[in-house]
Amino acid sequence: MFDLSSITRLSKGKTRLFSPENVYGEKGKGGMAEVSETPQPEVAKIGQHWIGSYKCARDLGQKWKVRPFTMIPAQSVTTLMDTQCSGRITHIWVTTQPQKYRDLILRMYWDGETEPSVECPLGDFFCCAFNKPLKITSMPINVNPTGGLNCYFPMPFRKSAKITLENRGPENVDSVYYAISVEEGEVGSEEAYFHAKFRRENPLKYMEDFLIIDGIKGKGHYVGTQMSWQQNSDGWWGEGEFKAFIDGDTEFPSYCTTGTEDYFGGAWCFNDNFSAPFLGYQDLMAQGIIGEKRPTNVVGNRHSMYRFHIMDPIRFESDFKAVMQAIGWRSEWRYLPLCDDISSVAYWYQSEPHATFEKLGNRDELEVI
Repeated sequence: MFDLSSITRLSKGKTRLFSPENVYGEKGKGGMAEVSETPQPEVAKIGQHWIGSYKCARDLGQKWKVRPFTMIPAQSVTTLMDTQCSGRITHIWVTTQPQKYRDLILRMYWDGETEPSVECPLGDFFCCAFNKPLKITSMPINVNPTGGLNCYFPMPFRKSAKITLENRGPENVDSVYYAISVEEGEVGSEEAYFHAKFRRENPLKYMEDFLIIDGIKGKGHYVGTQMSWQQNSDGWWGEGEFKAFIDGDTEFPSYCTTGTEDYFGGAWCFNDNFSAPFLGYQDLMAQGIIGEKRPTNVVGNRHSMYRFHIMDPIRFESDFKAVMQAIGWRSEWRYLPLCDDISSVAYWYQSEPHATFEKLGNRDELEVI
C-alpha cells in the first residue's frame, strides 16, 4: 500500500497521460490538435469521433485546448486507451453527463485478452448509481463536485492495456472528458490484475440472496463492494448478512458478517450519510440528493453504499463467491425477505486467466427506473 514515505524514492518508471489531447499518450505529443475539419491521424487511427472545428479555440488555434473531450456516438463503442507496453494505470479521471451513467459501459482489457476484466456501467464503477453524481471521498474512488469521477485503484499490465466505452443509448453522448495516467515500467511476477463486475436484480427473487459475484477462479483477493439499493417495501431493509464463500465453501461461508449496515461500516440503521476512506453510505432521497427530501426507509427510497477492503483484503487461493442477504422486518418482530431493486459492483485482483463473466444484461435490464 502506498504511503507518503515512498514518494521520495527514485524510479525508472516513465509517466504517460492518455486523453483526447493525446490519445496514445505519446511523449511530447500532447495538445497538438488544430482547429480543423480534418481529424488528427492518431484520432482517426484509434477510431474516436472528430467533432470538427472546435469553435472555442478558433481565435487561438493549436496548443489552446482544441480537443478537450471526445464524443461517443449512439449505440457504438469508442476506445479511450490502447497501449502496447508494460506498466500500470495509476489514476483515471472521467466526467460526462450524469444522465448517461448507466448507458455508458466501461470495459478494460489486459494483455490482449478478448474478454474484459472490467465490465460495468460508468456511474456504478465510480460509486454513483441512479444517474446522479455523489460526493465520494474514499481512498480508491473519489468523486468531487460536480461529477468529477476519479479512480486510484492501481491496474498493472505486462503487454498491453485497452479501455473502451460503449454508448448503449439512442443518442450521442456529446462530451466525455477523460485523463488516464500510466507509469510505464516493469511489473513484478507477484502482481495481480484488476477486475470489476456489475450485477443487478430487479426485483430480487423472494427468499434468495443477492449474488454480488460468483465464478471467480484462480488466486487473488477481493477488495471492494459497491451496492445500490431501491426499496420496494416500507421499513428498514438492511438486516441481511454479507457472505463470502472461499476456496470450496459450499452451503456455509468462511466469511459472514452481521447486518448490511454493519458490513458497510455503519450501525443501527445508519441514520446519517457519510463518506470515509474505506466505507460510505448515502440515502439519496432522505437527504434530498434526488428530488425533495422525504422520510427514510419508505418505498422508492434509494441507498448507495461502498466498502473497500484495502486494509483487509479477502484472500482466496482457488475460487470466490460473495452474496448479500436482503432482509427487512414484518409483523410480530419477524424477518421479511425482500424483493428490492439491488445492484452491485465487485472489485478484486487475481491472476489471469479469469473465468468468463456472466452476461451484463441489455439496456432495459440496467435502466434506472
